[in-house]
Amino acid sequence: MAVLFGPSGGGEEAVNSGITITKIPEFIKEKGLDAFEYSFGHGYMMSIKTALLAGMKFKQHDIKLSLHAPFYINFANPDDIMYQKSAGYLYTGIKFMRALEADKLVFHSASCGKQDRSEAYKLTFNRFQETFDKMEEQNLLDGIYLCPETMGKSMQIGTYKEVIDLCTVNSHLTPTFDFGHINCIMQGGLKTPDDYKRIFDYAIEKLGFERTSNCHIHFSKIQFGDKGEIRHLNYTEDQVYGPEFDPLAEVLIDYKLSPRVITESMSNMVNDAILLKKIYNEKMK
Repeated sequence: MAVLFGPSGGGEEAVNSGITITKIPEFIKEKGLDAFEYSFGHGYMMSIKTALLAGMKFKQHDIKLSLHAPFYINFANPDDIMYQKSAGYLYTGIKFMRALEADKLVFHSASCGKQDRSEAYKLTFNRFQETFDKMEEQNLLDGIYLCPETMGKSMQIGTYKEVIDLCTVNSHLTPTFDFGHINCIMQGGLKTPDDYKRIFDYAIEKLGFERTSNCHIHFSKIQFGDKGEIRHLNYTEDQVYGPEFDPLAEVLIDYKLSPRVITESMSNMVNDAILLKKIYNEKMK
């Protein structure tokens, strides 16, 4: 299996050209890319009719599609009603996955709020078990992966070890490694191939090679401060914060991994996805 590359949106070019979700697959294919991530970050504001039509287009153009669930999911919220709402966002996400023929749903796991981190993590872990055991009983997870994301702010549950450990709950959970976020938490410490290898080694130990190889990757350069992430940047415009893609590309090749790499640049995600694919392909020669 090959590494697939694509953007998390159409960027300024698509917006300015009026390219809608049903036309995105052709647009992405013409750019020489293989994947796309559609964000429902602010809610599921799409009709099922449109989703079914778009799903046909993605399949027609052989573009692998992932979705991003609403940003406000929080499995560590002490309020049980709010926890049920968070689980509900994943149930709705699965419904849209089926309509759009997407195979991965990215989501944010939790925030600590006023809780101690260990307490918030334990609550998140227990609720993961409850939610995904129930989904298994309902046969909802066949052929799909739900992908908790590493996070970029210190008060969010989502270090790479936390995400990997949460994924041990169910075989249909696989990590989204947002290396820009990880770099923010490490305060710019993601620099060498060995820095990436430590992350993949831990994932292989806990989840096995196949699930690690099938991981989802977000990659962008992100400005950070003492508390973590501040804002996303375009890849070629940043000379300060990082991370750089070259060492990651070397590790993907060395470890023979086959993830989906999605760019989340500030506004230039399509061209940045093209650039990352070029870097990877040149290292493959």
